Amino acid sequence: MAVLHSAPKFASNEGVIDAISETISVWLIEAFEAHGEIIFRVQRDAIARVLEILRDDHAYQQLMEIAGADYPSRPERFEVVYMLQSLTKNHRVMVKCAASEDTPVPTVTTLWPNAGWLEREVFDMFGVTFAGNPDLRRILTDYGFEGHPFRKDFPMTGYTELRYSEEEKRVVYEPVVLAQEMRTFDFLSPWEGADYVLPGDEKSRGAPTVAEPKTTEKSGDTGAGKAADKAAAKSVSPAAPVTKDNGKPTPGAPDATSKEGGR
Repeated sequence: MAVLHSAPKFASNEGVIDAISETISVWLIEAFEAHGEIIFRVQRDAIARVLEILRDDHAYQQLMEIAGADYPSRPERFEVVYMLQSLTKNHRVMVKCAASEDTPVPTVTTLWPNAGWLEREVFDMFGVTFAGNPDLRRILTDYGFEGHPFRKDFPMTGYTELRYSEEEKRVVYEPVVLAQEMRTFDFLSPWEGADYVLPGDEKSRGAPTVAEPKTTEKSGDTGAGKAADKAAAKSVSPAAPVTKDNGKPTPGAPDATSKEGGR
């Protein structure tokens, strides 16, 4: 029995930007389509109002994710990305707003309760604060963790490391100590052509060039011939010792046993 559903199997982006832009034009900075996704960039202070309109007037019922991005060169280095899904339209949109360390983003926990944990994750990883979040604590890093790991200026090794101490019988925190210096990566792929010689490249330069290539057009060039056959026939190890007949009969094979194991 076929099950019919109001949501289309494949949703089109046609007309979505115009329809939504008309209702949020007061707070809209830009709207565009990239990689098959509809993206709206809006004012930070109006993010809760914009998402409420998308939920109530355009049927984007679910908040799927809140993500962050760090662009240190921008005046407001952080970008908060909200990903909404419409179950009735089978369609998704993304809404973005800019923020900095000292400019809180209004919380959307009043619209979707699950936003509480999502906002905590962005706060933990990037340090973006959300005004009105009732429980804005770290959620992924440990108690007492310093810094925000997803920032571009956060060191890849971190600042501290933890280990179990047999002397103190507990987990201890210590400054990171590297056994060797960090390697310098230039992020160049050897297949795309690095401007330096990689180890082993000297073997891929082709056959060595010689003035007169060696050929084996006759047997003398390879070392084969009568002289080589005569040398190969010579014994290179002493012969086996001669066995003397002592007059005793040679023992034969033992009698076969029965299936039961007896004779």
